[in-house]
Amino acid sequence: MDKFTTLTGVAAPMPVINVDTDMIIPANYLKTIKRTGLGTALFSRMRYNDDGTENPDFILNKPAYRKSQILVADDNFGCGSSREHAPWALLDFGIRCVISTSFADIFYQNCFKNGILPIAVSKEDLDKLMDDASRGANATMTVDLEAQEIQGPDGNVVTFDLDPFKKHCLLNGLDDIGLTMEKKKRIDGFEDKLVTEQPWA
Repeated sequence: MDKFTTLTGVAAPMPVINVDTDMIIPANYLKTIKRTGLGTALFSRMRYNDDGTENPDFILNKPAYRKSQILVADDNFGCGSSREHAPWALLDFGIRCVISTSFADIFYQNCFKNGILPIAVSKEDLDKLMDDASRGANATMTVDLEAQEIQGPDGNVVTFDLDPFKKHCLLNGLDDIGLTMEKKKRIDGFEDKLVTEQPWA
Protein backbone atom coordinates (compact mmCIF):
# COMPACT_ATOMS: atom_id res chain seq x y z
CA MET A 1 0.00 0.00 0.00
CA ASP A 2 1.35 3.44 -0.91
CA LYS A 3 2.22 5.73 1.98
CA PHE A 4 0.11 8.81 2.60
CA THR A 5 2.11 11.76 3.90
CA THR A 6 1.25 15.03 2.14
CA LEU A 7 -1.16 15.34 -0.76
CA THR A 8 -1.59 18.43 -2.92
CA GLY A 9 -4.22 18.26 -5.62
CA VAL A 10 -7.46 19.56 -7.06
CA ALA A 11 -10.48 18.97 -4.82
CA ALA A 12 -13.82 18.17 -6.42
CA PRO A 13 -17.03 19.30 -4.68
CA MET A 14 -19.85 16.79 -4.33
CA PRO A 15 -22.54 18.43 -2.14
CA VAL A 16 -24.68 15.29 -1.98
CA ILE A 17 -25.76 13.61 1.25
CA ASN A 18 -25.92 9.83 1.70
CA VAL A 19 -23.66 8.88 -1.20
CA ASP A 20 -23.87 5.12 -0.84
CA THR A 21 -21.48 2.45 -2.09
CA ASP A 22 -23.84 1.54 -4.93
CA MET A 23 -23.56 5.11 -6.20
CA ILE A 24 -19.79 4.92 -5.87
CA ILE A 25 -19.53 1.59 -7.73
CA PRO A 26 -22.73 -0.15 -8.95
CA ALA A 27 -23.24 -3.83 -8.17
CA ASN A 28 -22.70 -5.01 -11.74
CA TYR A 29 -18.99 -4.16 -11.38
CA LEU A 30 -18.48 -6.35 -8.30
CA LYS A 31 -17.63 -9.55 -10.17
CA THR A 32 -13.93 -8.72 -10.29
CA ILE A 33 -11.56 -9.31 -7.39
CA LYS A 34 -8.90 -7.05 -8.92
CA ARG A 35 -8.30 -3.65 -7.38
CA THR A 36 -7.41 -2.05 -10.71
CA GLY A 37 -9.59 -1.06 -13.63
CA LEU A 38 -12.54 0.16 -11.57
CA GLY A 39 -11.76 3.87 -11.92
CA THR A 40 -13.71 4.12 -15.19
CA ALA A 41 -16.80 2.79 -13.39
CA LEU A 42 -16.60 5.23 -10.46
CA PHE A 43 -19.97 6.99 -10.03
CA SER A 44 -20.96 5.48 -13.40
CA ARG A 45 -24.69 6.10 -13.02
CA MET A 46 -24.10 9.80 -12.54
CA ARG A 47 -21.04 10.04 -14.73
CA TYR A 48 -22.44 8.50 -17.92
CA ASN A 49 -25.63 8.86 -19.93
CA ASP A 50 -27.74 5.84 -20.89
CA ASP A 51 -25.96 5.62 -24.26
CA GLY A 52 -22.54 5.44 -22.56
CA THR A 53 -21.49 8.99 -23.34
CA GLU A 54 -20.21 11.23 -20.58
CA ASN A 55 -22.64 13.42 -18.68
CA PRO A 56 -21.03 16.87 -19.05
CA ASP A 57 -22.80 18.13 -15.92
CA PHE A 58 -21.18 15.57 -13.60
CA ILE A 59 -18.38 17.12 -11.58
CA LEU A 60 -15.61 14.63 -12.44
CA ASN A 61 -16.33 15.06 -16.15
CA LYS A 62 -15.63 18.79 -16.02
CA PRO A 63 -12.15 19.67 -17.35
CA ALA A 64 -10.97 21.23 -14.09
CA TYR A 65 -11.83 18.14 -12.03
CA ARG A 66 -10.88 15.22 -14.28
CA LYS A 67 -7.71 14.58 -12.28
CA SER A 68 -9.06 15.35 -8.82
CA GLN A 69 -7.28 13.61 -5.97
CA ILE A 70 -9.49 14.97 -3.21
CA LEU A 71 -13.26 14.69 -2.93
CA VAL A 72 -15.27 17.03 -0.71
CA ALA A 73 -18.64 15.39 -0.03
CA ASP A 74 -21.63 15.91 2.22
CA ASP A 75 -22.92 13.92 5.21
CA ASN A 76 -22.84 10.13 5.55
CA PHE A 77 -20.50 9.29 2.68
CA GLY A 78 -20.05 5.59 1.88
CA CYS A 79 -23.27 4.32 3.44
CA GLY A 80 -25.07 1.24 2.11
CA SER A 81 -23.56 -2.20 1.50
CA SER A 82 -20.07 -2.99 2.74
CA ARG A 83 -18.34 -3.42 -0.63
CA GLU A 84 -14.58 -2.89 -0.61
CA HIS A 85 -14.82 -2.17 -4.33
CA ALA A 86 -15.92 1.37 -3.38
CA PRO A 87 -12.52 2.51 -2.11
CA TRP A 88 -10.87 0.46 -4.88
CA ALA A 89 -12.77 2.49 -7.49
CA LEU A 90 -11.94 5.81 -5.81
CA LEU A 91 -8.27 4.91 -5.59
CA ASP A 92 -8.08 3.63 -9.16
CA PHE A 93 -9.57 6.92 -10.37
CA GLY A 94 -6.87 8.76 -8.42
CA ILE A 95 -8.71 9.96 -5.32
CA ARG A 96 -6.59 9.56 -2.19
CA CYS A 97 -8.64 11.67 0.24
CA VAL A 98 -12.36 12.09 0.93
CA ILE A 99 -13.58 14.89 3.20
CA SER A 100 -17.05 14.84 4.76
CA THR A 101 -18.78 15.47 8.06
CA SER A 102 -19.41 11.74 8.55
CA PHE A 103 -18.78 8.34 7.00
CA ALA A 104 -20.39 4.93 7.16
CA ASP A 105 -18.22 2.88 9.52
CA ILE A 106 -17.32 -0.04 7.22
CA PHE A 107 -16.49 2.25 4.31
CA TYR A 108 -14.38 4.38 6.67
CA GLN A 109 -12.37 1.34 7.82
CA ASN A 110 -11.96 0.06 4.26
CA CYS A 111 -10.47 3.38 3.17
CA PHE A 112 -7.57 3.06 5.61
CA LYS A 113 -6.91 -0.50 4.45
CA ASN A 114 -6.55 0.74 0.87
CA GLY A 115 -4.46 3.89 1.33
CA ILE A 116 -7.26 6.45 1.23
CA LEU A 117 -7.55 9.10 3.95
CA PRO A 118 -11.16 9.80 5.00
CA ILE A 119 -11.35 13.04 6.98
CA ALA A 120 -14.34 13.99 9.13
CA VAL A 121 -14.73 17.72 9.76
CA SER A 122 -17.38 19.98 11.27
CA LYS A 123 -20.26 21.28 9.17
CA GLU A 124 -18.77 24.77 9.35
CA ASP A 125 -15.38 23.58 8.09
CA LEU A 126 -17.02 21.46 5.39
CA ASP A 127 -18.86 24.52 4.09
CA LYS A 128 -15.54 26.38 3.80
CA LEU A 129 -13.87 23.47 2.03
CA MET A 130 -16.84 22.94 -0.28
CA ASP A 131 -16.61 26.60 -1.28
CA ASP A 132 -12.87 26.20 -1.88
CA ALA A 133 -13.49 23.10 -4.00
CA SER A 134 -15.98 24.98 -6.15
CA ARG A 135 -13.25 27.16 -7.65
CA GLY A 136 -12.51 24.90 -10.61
CA ALA A 137 -8.84 24.74 -11.58
CA ASN A 138 -8.01 26.93 -8.57
CA ALA A 139 -9.50 24.40 -6.15
CA THR A 140 -6.10 23.13 -5.02
CA MET A 141 -5.80 21.87 -1.47
CA THR A 142 -2.93 20.41 0.52
CA VAL A 143 -3.62 17.65 3.03
CA ASP A 144 -0.83 17.17 5.56
CA LEU A 145 -1.41 13.94 7.46
CA GLU A 146 1.46 14.37 9.91
CA ALA A 147 0.21 17.83 10.94
CA GLN A 148 -3.45 16.80 10.52
CA GLU A 149 -4.19 19.92 8.51
CA ILE A 150 -5.99 20.82 5.29
CA GLN A 151 -4.80 24.00 3.62
CA GLY A 152 -7.14 25.70 1.17
CA PRO A 153 -6.22 27.71 -1.94
CA ASP A 154 -6.24 30.97 0.06
CA GLY A 155 -3.98 29.56 2.76
CA ASN A 156 -6.79 28.99 5.26
CA VAL A 157 -6.18 25.93 7.42
CA VAL A 158 -8.65 23.35 8.75
CA THR A 159 -7.40 20.86 11.35
CA PHE A 160 -8.81 17.37 11.83
CA ASP A 161 -8.70 14.58 14.38
CA LEU A 162 -7.55 11.06 13.58
CA ASP A 163 -6.96 7.86 15.48
CA PRO A 164 -3.17 7.58 16.08
CA PHE A 165 -3.04 3.94 14.96
CA LYS A 166 -4.80 4.66 11.67
CA LYS A 167 -2.50 7.62 11.15
CA HIS A 168 0.54 5.41 11.74
CA CYS A 169 -0.71 2.85 9.20
CA LEU A 170 -1.28 5.44 6.46
CA LEU A 171 1.99 7.29 7.06
CA ASN A 172 3.88 4.02 6.76
CA GLY A 173 1.79 2.40 4.02
CA LEU A 174 0.69 -0.49 6.23
CA ASP A 175 -2.38 -2.55 5.39
CA ASP A 176 -3.29 -5.70 7.38
CA ILE A 177 -0.59 -7.73 5.63
CA GLY A 178 1.97 -5.01 6.19
CA LEU A 179 1.13 -4.88 9.89
CA THR A 180 1.61 -8.64 10.10
CA MET A 181 4.95 -8.44 8.31
CA GLU A 182 6.18 -5.92 10.89
CA LYS A 183 6.16 -8.87 13.29
CA LYS A 184 8.03 -11.19 10.90
CA LYS A 185 11.02 -11.71 13.22
CA ARG A 186 8.78 -12.75 16.10
CA ILE A 187 6.74 -15.02 13.83
CA ASP A 188 9.89 -16.66 12.44
CA GLY A 189 11.26 -17.06 15.94
CA PHE A 190 8.07 -18.74 17.12
CA GLU A 191 8.09 -21.13 14.16
CA ASP A 192 11.76 -22.03 14.69
CA LYS A 193 11.09 -22.69 18.36
CA LEU A 194 8.06 -24.80 17.50
CA VAL A 195 10.09 -26.97 15.12
CA THR A 196 12.73 -27.49 17.82
CA GLU A 197 10.33 -28.25 20.66
CA GLN A 198 7.72 -30.15 18.63
CA PRO A 199 9.47 -31.71 15.61
CA TRP A 200 6.51 -34.01 15.11
CA ALA A 201 4.09 -31.09 14.64
